[in-house]
Amino acid sequence: MRKFLVVLDDSRECLNAMRFAAMRASNTGGGVEVLAVIPPEEFNHWIGVGEIMREEARERIHAHFEVFAKWMRDKLGVDPELVIREGEPVPEILAQIRDDPDVGVLVLGAGTEKNGPGPLVTQLSRSSGSLPVPITIVPGELSKERLEAVT
Repeated sequence: MRKFLVVLDDSRECLNAMRFAAMRASNTGGGVEVLAVIPPEEFNHWIGVGEIMREEARERIHAHFEVFAKWMRDKLGVDPELVIREGEPVPEILAQIRDDPDVGVLVLGAGTEKNGPGPLVTQLSRSSGSLPVPITIVPGELSKERLEAVT
């Protein structure tokens, strides 16, 4: 089964990327894989403090994921899977794509700020010619109705 890989973070554009991935998966019989990346700088403390912070980060990710997962299951019949990796976001996204041969499309949300679409879109679009999967970039200001129409 082809999976849509979408990145879970605290950005506003993440919501539209999640919606798009779930709607496309529902309409095409695919799956959704949600990737959360914990940056290493969050744990540059003493070992005991770093472990506590790592566990708290994982708990926040699970809670955030469950909100999206419940919506995907209840509204679209899609049961997403969660993957948590630790490291720098772009290398971890690329590693996940390499590690899971079922990932067929990377879905990213584009920010609407004046300073550009966001760091992930900027960095990954630069290397899009050599990626093993296509990237779908979802505009952050696309309405729910428009998302439904294009998926």
